[in-house]
Amino acid sequence: MALKERKRLPFRKPAGFWHRLGRAVRFRLVVPMMRSQHSPEHTARGVMIGLICACIPSPVGQMGLALATWVVARRLFKWDFSLIQGLAWTWTTNVFTAAPCYYTFFLTGQILLGRWDDLTGYDSFAQAFGSILYGEAGFLDAIYDLAKVVVLDWGLAMYIGAVPWAAFLGWLGYRLGLRFVIAYRAARARRWERRAAHYAALAAKRAGAAPDRLP
Repeated sequence: MALKERKRLPFRKPAGFWHRLGRAVRFRLVVPMMRSQHSPEHTARGVMIGLICACIPSPVGQMGLALATWVVARRLFKWDFSLIQGLAWTWTTNVFTAAPCYYTFFLTGQILLGRWDDLTGYDSFAQAFGSILYGEAGFLDAIYDLAKVVVLDWGLAMYIGAVPWAAFLGWLGYRLGLRFVIAYRAARARRWERRAAHYAALAAKRAGAAPDRLP
């Protein structure tokens, strides 16, 4: 007997960028908070540490920095936070957001250092790069000057500018994370109470109807 042909599913248009981004944010950041079994404060501290580490450029990566913070905090200071939340929230500075975030940190650092005459840092970079192209200095000296601009001038400004942002976002993440977890657990408890009351009412109704069926 010939097999019946399966119906073709209608063509589904791929989800747009914002839809995929919303799903990624939900599953990477929100769902771990909803599934956390720890206290709201413990979970919110993980969010705070994750956001602070996300703001700090690190050679070991933001996740490595969060892991190192977790180990040091537990071993030396007996202070704990949710490692899962900390690792998850470092994702806020990813491939798409790292460049604008770090440039914002750089501009903030330039302002804090008082470099108003070269706020973007372009003039110092162009001067160092021009010494390589036009041979104004020796090649090794020009490479050293360029590395100095990139690492010391730009890097120093970026790290200094990252400090206030890390403090602010860490505080904001703790406050909002704590409020979200408390509100979610309260709503879940109310939902469980309504479900329990519903099933109890059904059981009482069935128990009351049972004697009527007896002969």
